[in-house]
Amino acid sequence: MARDARKNNPDTPTEGSVSVIVVAWQSGDDLARCLSALTAQTRPPLEILLVDNASTDGSPQAAVRTVAGITLVSAGANLGFAAGVNLGARRARGDWLALVNPDAFAAPDWLECLLAGAARHPDVQCFGCRQTMAGAEGRLDGLGDVMSLPGIPYRGGYGLADPGPVDDGECFSACGGAMLIRRNLFEALGGFDEDLFMYCEDVDLGYRIRLAGGACGVIPDAVVAHVGSASTGGAGSDFASFHGARNRIRVFIKNTPPVLFWLTLPLHVIATLVLFLRLSGQGRLAPNLKGAWAALADLPAALAARRRTQATRTVTSWEIARAMTWNPLDLLGRRVVIRRPQQRGGSASAG
Repeated sequence: MARDARKNNPDTPTEGSVSVIVVAWQSGDDLARCLSALTAQTRPPLEILLVDNASTDGSPQAAVRTVAGITLVSAGANLGFAAGVNLGARRARGDWLALVNPDAFAAPDWLECLLAGAARHPDVQCFGCRQTMAGAEGRLDGLGDVMSLPGIPYRGGYGLADPGPVDDGECFSACGGAMLIRRNLFEALGGFDEDLFMYCEDVDLGYRIRLAGGACGVIPDAVVAHVGSASTGGAGSDFASFHGARNRIRVFIKNTPPVLFWLTLPLHVIATLVLFLRLSGQGRLAPNLKGAWAALADLPAALAARRRTQATRTVTSWEIARAMTWNPLDLLGRRVVIRRPQQRGGSASAG
């Protein structure tokens, strides 16, 4: 019935249509380059929505004047990445949402490759891609997000040499810097967790997809070049460090199933302390400590979010653990971890 209604309604986008969402804040010259790449796609999207988080540098308005075919959505305030995407998603009309950071520059066939990958894996509804480091030829920015057994996520291959051709596969979660996700799945999950503001909101979403019995894929043929944290002072900035530390703990508390939570809690604490020790040697400890303290101070809200998330879980702790990497060298070396695509069957409860 729903399919027939779609077919008979000329205002309803055709199946397979894509709404691209770009959330901008003080994005400078990168933004126009990002949007130009999106308008030059070999598989044109249905629409490109630019959400302006109250930028004061004028870059969203300048980009819209320079690049035709962009719909500007004013947020009215700096909502952060998570709420900014959610705002764009509420305005979107496509079957798919493609999320692109304003400092990410898509190859001309990026969207075409992602949709071809989605057609090859019809039981998966969320996909990441190959992200290379803009300005650093041959270096990866990421090839699928990885979750380690201690509950510390990382972007697979960050800073490592690009391995070249890689088969499609499954990753723990897709990086929100360049992601394709079914709009109805995004809506069913409530979108991004706006309490996270930015950083780890994509890991949280991927975790919830897995808790619901789904999976995230990675399509290596789809490529974007990514600057990374261009609007927030870089990946090692105080802002990025604070939110990264805060949100890693929040995601661990909120999403880890009960048995796995108690088994890995000591590992999580140890891994966090080791990470802080390394950061101390780099002079970056203070904002990370502040982030960890903020997460602990907000523990009641995190536990409330945990109760809501675990109440809808359909898989066991074991099924989640199997999607993680158990090798500590993977975490230490930021190794790429892509697994063979799995047939999605029925889901299990408990555990």
